[in-house]
Amino acid sequence: MGFAMSFEPSSGSFDAARLVASLPDDPGVYRMLDGAGQVLYVGKAKCLKKRVASYFRQGTLSPRIQLMVRQIAGIEVTATRSEAEALILENNLIKRLAPRFNILFRDDKSYPFIELSAEPFARMAFHRGPFAKGARYFGPFPSVQAVRESIHLLQRVFLLRTCEPSVFQNRSRPCLLHQIHRCSAPCVGLVSAADYAAGVRLAELFLRGNHGELLDRITASMQAAAEALQFEKAADLRDQVRALQKVLHKQFAESAGDTNADIVVARTEQGVLCVNHAMVRGGRHLGDKAHFPQNAQGCTPADGLVAFLEQHYAENAAPLRVLVDPALPPDAVSVFATLTSGRLVCARAHSESERAWVGLAVKNAQIALTSRARAAKGTAMRIDLLQQELDLGEVPRRIECFDVSHTMGEGTVASCVVFVDGALRKGEYRRYNIEGVRPGDDYAAMQQVFVRRYEKVAAGEGVCPDLILVDGGLGQARRAREVLAELSLGHIPAVGVAKGPERKAGDEELLLPNRTEPLILGADNPALHLIQMIRDEAHRFALAGHRARRARRRGRSRLEDIPGIGPAKRKRLLAQFGGLQGVLAATSEDLARVEGISRKLAEAIYNLLH
Repeated sequence: MGFAMSFEPSSGSFDAARLVASLPDDPGVYRMLDGAGQVLYVGKAKCLKKRVASYFRQGTLSPRIQLMVRQIAGIEVTATRSEAEALILENNLIKRLAPRFNILFRDDKSYPFIELSAEPFARMAFHRGPFAKGARYFGPFPSVQAVRESIHLLQRVFLLRTCEPSVFQNRSRPCLLHQIHRCSAPCVGLVSAADYAAGVRLAELFLRGNHGELLDRITASMQAAAEALQFEKAADLRDQVRALQKVLHKQFAESAGDTNADIVVARTEQGVLCVNHAMVRGGRHLGDKAHFPQNAQGCTPADGLVAFLEQHYAENAAPLRVLVDPALPPDAVSVFATLTSGRLVCARAHSESERAWVGLAVKNAQIALTSRARAAKGTAMRIDLLQQELDLGEVPRRIECFDVSHTMGEGTVASCVVFVDGALRKGEYRRYNIEGVRPGDDYAAMQQVFVRRYEKVAAGEGVCPDLILVDGGLGQARRAREVLAELSLGHIPAVGVAKGPERKAGDEELLLPNRTEPLILGADNPALHLIQMIRDEAHRFALAGHRARRARRRGRSRLEDIPGIGPAKRKRLLAQFGGLQGVLAATSEDLARVEGISRKLAEAIYNLLH
């Protein structure tokens, strides 16, 4: 990457002039640090000296950046060989460090894809997450609905399978999808490998948006089959062409042909930034997705647009056209073109259809902003009311909620969910596997999770919440408060949320500190609705963790927990006695007769199993 330099104050004062004079004219990445060494901001530069110097000129910065500059206590820079390399490094650092003055978008891996597996008879499936080796992926799509619609279309036209490998490998007759003409039944040999592979190649053309070429190929194959007197095959291809033309008729009428484009627009309303991303593939409008980034207070639409394009196209291939609104500065366009080897063209709409796409994206962005503002207003009202009902000294901006889940003491898992400024912060959720307590002892489990969660907060390594909710009765809430008092965090209000005497849905009691009687809010109280929403999320998160842990444990052999029994010995024991039940029925003398099992180990196995 080049070289890295660090400039930090030695006496509490930051000498910006000395720093700028020492910087090179190379492209690179700079990191602004505060007095505690935390990264405030990560940026890239075509010329490090000029870009960093611009932060220390009077009257050229927005209020948001001025606030950041006042906190700068040090700067680190890394020179790179090119602007594109600087852009890639900047994106990686932003995702890893999450600086509080960078506009942060969610990881683009949250977008769904269509997967064609690497199996001989490729499976078509919905996919989200890391890519598997050898498989082909098409997307990203703006929504799950767009993926489902595309898969259903491909099923009707190309008859590709969608079943899991375990189902595919064990079928003895065609399934219902074959009977309704949605699959060619390769599982039972009703289609040859060559014909199925040809269908997969045509599906790939469709997914890439090459609809004209796709129709030409199918039509040519139909004519060739007719000339070879293969009339049944020609009829199947004719039906395929008709199905495709029926699907594509409307979109070709609305678009200029096989257009592949992304439409990215940014708008702000009452200080909230929304970036709306719409996708058109092969002239087919797939829908859009509204993004509300973090750390975007006070940012202009152009700032948000640039941040989205940098972060999104660093991870995803760009189409030939990207329509943006508002327009980008020339230097940003040149960086994106370099990053994508010239394929990415950021431009304003120039045709009627493109103007319609941009107009639709703008309208949807404004609708998303209005909906979010309405929801935020309602949530703010609930939080204010919650403060009043619980008689809190300040508005609870950060709420943490805990729950414990187990099945008769088995696989105990505790959850912590985080609610900040009116939104659930799923990236800050945590699960805790509870060990060393008596099975079913919820009080001890709650005590353990509070110690593990808040001993770091007490040491200054975590964020202190304004309110803690404990899903449970008086015992759980009391244990939680005892732990907080021992950690000198007794000032944090910990409220128990318990079922009322009738144990009906919505009939909750709030167990407050320094109050002998529970607080009962009306079933239509908005503050109670907020508590129930957060509590239900904690319950869901704990239950999912518990079920996963229980499944892992029940999937293990009891022999795996015995010291001295490795995979080879375990395999011999199970083979010798016909499974675990046979091992359980065997005596220590029987066990000792197995190769590799000594008398001492046989007695240990018998004692541990019984």
